[in-house]
Amino acid sequence: MLVMRPALMADLSEVQRLAADSPIGVTSLPDDVERLGDKIAASEASFAAEVSFNGEESYFFVLEDTATGRLQGCSAIVASAGYSAPFYSFRNETFVHASRELKIHNKIHVLSQCHDLTGNSLLTSFYVVPERVRSPWAELNSRARLLFMASHPERFAESVVTEIVGYSDENGDSPFWDAIGRNFFDVSYAEAERLCGLKSRTFLAELMPHYPIYVPLLPDAAQEAMGQVHPRAQVTFDILMREGFETDHYIDVFDGGPTLHARVSSIRSIAQSQLAQATLQQGAATPGGRPYLVSNTLLQDYRATLLELHWAPGQPLLLGAAAAQALKITEGDDVRLVAV
Repeated sequence: MLVMRPALMADLSEVQRLAADSPIGVTSLPDDVERLGDKIAASEASFAAEVSFNGEESYFFVLEDTATGRLQGCSAIVASAGYSAPFYSFRNETFVHASRELKIHNKIHVLSQCHDLTGNSLLTSFYVVPERVRSPWAELNSRARLLFMASHPERFAESVVTEIVGYSDENGDSPFWDAIGRNFFDVSYAEAERLCGLKSRTFLAELMPHYPIYVPLLPDAAQEAMGQVHPRAQVTFDILMREGFETDHYIDVFDGGPTLHARVSSIRSIAQSQLAQATLQQGAATPGGRPYLVSNTLLQDYRATLLELHWAPGQPLLLGAAAAQALKITEGDDVRLVAV
C-alpha cells in the first residue's frame, strides 16, 4: 500500500534520491542535501505550529510504500506564495496600437512582469517515480494535498496557484529562457534553475526586464514554447486541469511554462470531498468497489491513501484493519474522501 504522510528528517536520503531524478525546472526540489534538510525542517515546524491564517508555513509530503519503506513520490504546499519575497510571473496582456489617421488598429500580445499571485497558496515539489506516473498513485500524490487543505482551511489562502515546468529540449535548453532571461543573466537555463534551487527564484527574477515584452519580437521558438508543458510535467498538469485549475493568464518568468490558478472553493477534490465516520471491521475489506482517495483529518499524523470502497454518501465508511492502520484511524474517527 502507498500512503501519503508528512515528510520527516529521517526521509532525507530518500527525498534526495527523488530530487536527483526530478526534471530541470523543479527548483522547489533541489538536489542539495542542505536545502532539502531545511525544507523538511521547515515543514515539520509548520505541521507543529498552531495556525489561524496562512503565513510563512510550508507543508512537505512524501508518498511511501509501506511494504518496503521506499518513497515513491513527494509534493508540497506553500501557505503563502512570496511571503518573504515577491512571487514573480509574466502576465499575458494585450496592448492596442491605433491610428485614426492611418485607420490602423492593432492588438499586440505582451508579457508584463508582475507579482499578482503573491499571497496565494502554492502547490510545489510534485514528483512521482516513473513507474507510477500513469497510475492512480500519481493522483494520490497530487490530490491528497488538496484533501489536507479541505480539512485545515484556516492554514491556506482562498486561491491556489502552481507553476508547471515549461518546455526544454533533451539537452536542457529552454528557447524561452534563451530569448529573454539569458540576455540579462548570461548562464544556461539548467544553470539558472540550479541557482534558483540553491538560493531563490526572486534574485534572478529581479534581473529580468520590468517593462512589457512584445511577444511578436521574440524568436518563433520562444513564442511556441510559451504555455507549453515539459513532457515529464504533463501528468501533474493534467491532474490539476481536471481539478478545475485554469491557465492562459500567467506564465513562468524563466521557461514560459503555464501558471495554473484556482479558487479553493472551485477545486474538485475540495468542493466534492465528503466526511464520513469510520467503522472498523476485522480482517480485510470487502474486495471491489469504487476507487476513492481517503484521508484522516489529522495534522502532524496526516495520512492519505487510495482504496476501493463500497460506500454511499451519508453512510459510515467501513474500513479493513490494514487500511485503518495505514490511515491511523480508530472507530468513529472522521475520514475525508473523494472519488478518483
